[in-house]
Amino acid sequence: MSVFQEPGRHRVAVLVRHGLLPVELGIPHRVFGTARDASGERLYEVATCALEPGEVRTDTDVTINVPHGPEAMAEADTVVVPSQHETVDPGLPGPLAGALALVRPGTRLASICTGSFALAAAGVLDGRRATTHWDAADEFRALFPQVRLEPDVLYTEDGGVFTSAGVASGFDLCLHLVRLDFGAAVANAVARRAVVPPFRDGGQAQYIERPVPEPGTNSTGNARAWALERLDEPLTLRQLAECEAMSVRTFTRRFREEVGTSPQKWLLHQRVERARHLLERSDRSVDQVAADAGFGSASAMRLHFQAVLGVSPSAYRRTFAGQ
Repeated sequence: MSVFQEPGRHRVAVLVRHGLLPVELGIPHRVFGTARDASGERLYEVATCALEPGEVRTDTDVTINVPHGPEAMAEADTVVVPSQHETVDPGLPGPLAGALALVRPGTRLASICTGSFALAAAGVLDGRRATTHWDAADEFRALFPQVRLEPDVLYTEDGGVFTSAGVASGFDLCLHLVRLDFGAAVANAVARRAVVPPFRDGGQAQYIERPVPEPGTNSTGNARAWALERLDEPLTLRQLAECEAMSVRTFTRRFREEVGTSPQKWLLHQRVERARHLLERSDRSVDQVAADAGFGSASAMRLHFQAVLGVSPSAYRRTFAGQ
């Protein structure tokens, strides 16, 4: 008997293992389970499965009873692997290897947090871009040097395999998948119901702990505020440093300590964010948007959009405008 009982809907199997973080099971159920079309019909059917049916321990004082075994993965269009409290042995335990072997070719795979360890252990991530929780990045890199780890991003996409960082980025990734499947309007409606941001691009830095400036010391906040008011102008690193009366070297070091990225990369992301807003909310031409966001030309904006968001400005506008 089939695990999935609702023909025509996108089938999502969520694989849970002992040590599951319960919140990560809730994310795919909340996002995919509340996605509706214009008539109110559900677009996904979500099934929870385990390596064997029955009770699964979590990292809390509760357990969950899972009715389905790994056979659900053989029927799914998308398989989501949340994390567990313990990371995965690089040798890939037999039951997990057997479960992942049931996944049909072409099935979309996604992990939340350290669920990426399971995909990496199975060889699915070999040669691909991937991420994981920042606190597990060193362990991941040591175990799986063949994976192109990007520890500072929220989620990655490479050849139909998706990985996300910590818990909150699981929301970002699942919303991204809904957006790919059914468009921005559906994803935005899901986000509104869950009261989460409808879009954070995958290249945004994880919220890694950063030192807080001591009271009375200089910071880079004034420079960031100054730059945000002048994104349509050509801004230099020297100008930003002068806002804080610092040398370029000191400013760059302090900026990275406080923000977690370089001033140049931060400025690029602010320009992309400004352009996204204008493309979504205005009828300005692409050339005008490029000028207003400080890219100088539409071709330059196109290159940066492709690098950061993976789409062209025109394609982004077609997808998101008016949503």
